[in-house]
Amino acid sequence: MKLDLSLSYFKNLLNFWKNTSYVLIILLLTPIAMLFLYSFQNNFETWLHLFNTKLSLYFFNTFFLMLGVGSFSLVIGISCAWIVTKYKFFLSNYIEWALLLPAAIPAYIVAYSYTDFLEYGGIVQTMLRDIFNWQSSKEYYFPDIRSIIGAIFILSFALYPYIYFITKVAFRSTPKSLFDVAKIHGKSGFIYVALPMARPAIIAGLSLVLMETISDFGTVEFLAVETITLGIFNLWLGMNNFSAASQLSILAFTFIVVLLGIELSARKNQKFNDPRVSSFENKFDEINLRQNIILLSICLIPIIFGFVIPVLILLNLSLQSLNQDNFYTFLEISINSISISFFGAFLIIVFSFIIVVAVKYHGGKKFAFLSTLAGSGYAFPGVILALGTTFFLSLVQDSINSLFYTYNINWNLTIIGTFTALLYTYICRFNAIGIGYINSGIQRVSPNLLEAGRLQGVSFEKSLFKIIFPLIRPSILTGFLIVFVDIFKELPVTLLLRPFNFETLATYIYQYAKEEMLEQCAVAALLIIIIGIIPVIVLNKTINLSYKKQ
Repeated sequence: MKLDLSLSYFKNLLNFWKNTSYVLIILLLTPIAMLFLYSFQNNFETWLHLFNTKLSLYFFNTFFLMLGVGSFSLVIGISCAWIVTKYKFFLSNYIEWALLLPAAIPAYIVAYSYTDFLEYGGIVQTMLRDIFNWQSSKEYYFPDIRSIIGAIFILSFALYPYIYFITKVAFRSTPKSLFDVAKIHGKSGFIYVALPMARPAIIAGLSLVLMETISDFGTVEFLAVETITLGIFNLWLGMNNFSAASQLSILAFTFIVVLLGIELSARKNQKFNDPRVSSFENKFDEINLRQNIILLSICLIPIIFGFVIPVLILLNLSLQSLNQDNFYTFLEISINSISISFFGAFLIIVFSFIIVVAVKYHGGKKFAFLSTLAGSGYAFPGVILALGTTFFLSLVQDSINSLFYTYNINWNLTIIGTFTALLYTYICRFNAIGIGYINSGIQRVSPNLLEAGRLQGVSFEKSLFKIIFPLIRPSILTGFLIVFVDIFKELPVTLLLRPFNFETLATYIYQYAKEEMLEQCAVAALLIIIIGIIPVIVLNKTINLSYKKQ
């Protein structure tokens, strides 16, 4: 009888987790559904105006930007991944993780730094005019950083770590026996073995780079490169046309769906089996002094341009603008950033935990598909997702206020422009990270542990928090940390939905950089970089531990 009661309780509790997950998934998908709903409105005149003016420019710039950033990121990421995997050279142990450092700097901060450094009044051009006694820009040619070429340069050095990291893992996981076969037949191990075996990983990394390129707002807006994302922003806030903005969002969504399809297809085809899988570790090729210098120089280029130069620029500006009077303002803004990032990450981890547990212990293929679909918000640019949540929350807000008015209740509910709207959008955008990390941890836990507890009459809830939770705690903490940093750096969502007079470090930097006053926010930019280095260290330690376990 006791066992029957425990089984009944176990079943009811599972239904609770599953039903709660359904509600969460619906809430996560609603902003995306609202975009499609609003896109059915008639905006013929607006689109006619766009066709005659900016639409072709939006698509050309977006396509050219994706092509340029994708190509340069591939060259940098693959070449550096192969070098650190295949060769032992000066400082290679340090270079290997230092190549991830550009991922710690948001692309918009890199753009602010280089613009201040390279434009007409910057250090470089001023020094050139002094050296060659040039009086004006008409006497010499210097590339304009505020251009699509400048955007490609900045985004490539900021995003290549996506390709570098996953490609390095793929190279190190390739069976050594395949390289031995290629060597016997006189073929290049890189061209005939490494690249084909790493192709799915490379395509997956490239897909992430292209999605980040489409999603970018801060860089293209500052460099005046009109892309689809910037067009959505202009339609929404410039022309106050929600429905036309949602229609352009759907077009951007088609780009993203294609990229996601390519990534999923690449992962599906990543299949090989070899019982003697071994890594390159401690099996490096011998190289001479000249080759050492060349390889070190190649790997230093992305580190210098993607991390060292922007950081040095910001350090120099910080020393010039240190002001004790602004200390309390800066402290308040820092606390705002930390607080909103902490609460956002906490809520995301809690909701992700509920969804993953429901899928794992009371799921099916359809439920698993829905949970995966719930994470699709991460693939949407922040501007698009902010637009979708605004649609939905405006509808909720108006409906509740109408109900209050019907019953003569004198209470005007406000959701838009509150922390509720901001946190809700963060959850919709970044829950995929929480789900991914928690799911990776829970998949390694044997289902027999929970079954054993159930047979002994232990409740599902107690078994979950006493047995399962401690085992997946590292995955939960890692997911929390990654989400925290992503929210900490997030610009468009925070800029569009933040409450009145609420500043974060990202919006604080944006406000000053837009007015060409980067020195006033250089300290804030450095703090974002310092926080951004944390997941780089975590990822590096995680991958090193996985190598040691092999």
